[in-house]
Amino acid sequence: MATMTRDEIFEKVRESLVEALSVDDSDVTESATLTRDLGAESIDILDIVFRLEKAFSIKISQEELMPRDVLSNPEYVVGGKLNSAGMTALRERVPDADFSQFEADPKIDKILDVFTVGTIVNFVQSKLNRA
Repeated sequence: MATMTRDEIFEKVRESLVEALSVDDSDVTESATLTRDLGAESIDILDIVFRLEKAFSIKISQEELMPRDVLSNPEYVVGGKLNSAGMTALRERVPDADFSQFEADPKIDKILDVFTVGTIVNFVQSKLNRA
């Protein structure tokens, strides 16, 4: 695949999210969160990943976007919250996400709030650059 601009990647991500989540394309902005703004649920992540793989001809493992092994590890999760070692592991596994707000209250059940459309665009751009 030829090198794509960030705008081109964003447009394909937008199309994938509109199809997967049945939202209006004007709602899909860089800062929109997948859960709070676009209404995605954890089951929707599978559909989103499938659509991104198809749109960009890439392979995405579930762990790349949602490292469940970190989020379910008792060494990292205490009382339903990620500890500092868990935050470090999460940042290493998902370097394209901004965890600054999540860090203030790292409840595992709020992890999907971290993922914005911009996070997905960054992820895809990094993945394409590595290919």
